[in-house]
Amino acid sequence: MNSKIKILVLAVNPVNTSQLRLDEEVRSIQEELERAKYRDRFELISQWAVRVRDLSRALLDHKPHIVHFSGHGTGSQDDSTTRKLSPFPEDAPEPEGLVLEDDQGRATLVSTDALAGLFKLLENDVKCVVLNACYSEMQAKAIHQHIDCVVGMNKAIGDRAAIEFARVFYQALARGDSFNFAYQLARNSLDLHSIPESLTPVLDNRRGSDDPFNIKTPPPDSDPPVTVPAPQPKPPVKQSQTFGNITFSGSNNPLNAIQSTGNVNVTQTNTQTTGGNTDLEAALDALAKLKKQVAATDGLSTFTKKDTESKIEMLEEELQKPKPDKSFINEVVDALKQGLQELLTLAEPVAKVEALIVKAWVG
Repeated sequence: MNSKIKILVLAVNPVNTSQLRLDEEVRSIQEELERAKYRDRFELISQWAVRVRDLSRALLDHKPHIVHFSGHGTGSQDDSTTRKLSPFPEDAPEPEGLVLEDDQGRATLVSTDALAGLFKLLENDVKCVVLNACYSEMQAKAIHQHIDCVVGMNKAIGDRAAIEFARVFYQALARGDSFNFAYQLARNSLDLHSIPESLTPVLDNRRGSDDPFNIKTPPPDSDPPVTVPAPQPKPPVKQSQTFGNITFSGSNNPLNAIQSTGNVNVTQTNTQTTGGNTDLEAALDALAKLKKQVAATDGLSTFTKKDTESKIEMLEEELQKPKPDKSFINEVVDALKQGLQELLTLAEPVAKVEALIVKAWVG
């Protein structure tokens, strides 16, 4: 897949339900995409207050590759701290489905069978569906009959957990990681932030551990990677003075007498060249060595190693652009310093890279 990867966010928070931080969730996803190494390959589209009649229209109009539902699911009670909803009498049988809006902005359910049938019609376009709502595991499994990768929630999920899971899931996908790795990394992030809900998201996936969108392969119409050309020598600078039939030309070489048609020319060439940016080259060399040190160390977890290597690759790519983004470079360097500050053997090489960047033409 070489076209832009479209992520369609369907955000639903009916007027008769508890308020959710859906805007924070969308903003977090957008920020991660903008920071990602392959940020130019993604497009985020958000649809708000989605009604039942809006659902199929949005999917047909945008033809997304990933559909991300953010809102309420059904549950045993209404709780403002989670994304579960039950606007029905407590003694009534609990319905199942995802919550959309009716024409008055109130909650209405779309059944599991209807959702599965809709995504069956779109199975050639949609590669992944994320149901970031409580009790959505049943709907996820039904949709998975037709879509390769689907994430649902096996119980109520809090707003904070839902936002953090979404943020890290798309952070990983935008680096070219697999659905499975993105899912595992997002769950691990919940543990890292002491959010006790890492077992709530459930993944059904047929894609294995591949790069699902081949985003590490450049599009055929994209420009080739830009490298910094080596400075070319300037034309020789000649200084000469003539006395009668003899011409003396300035040079760093010994004078050479050359006889030519009755005239004797004593010629010396003074060549001046502009050296390459040795500090930039040294910074790139130091980054390559740091990458090897990260891979060889036993002091980092697998997740941290992969995250650190990705940051190093982003730096290498940005430094070789004709007009590198200085603020982005500084941000990545700061992230590397923070992540490796406790490991002295890696903290010192990062400090060396920072110093070389400052001395070069991007500091």
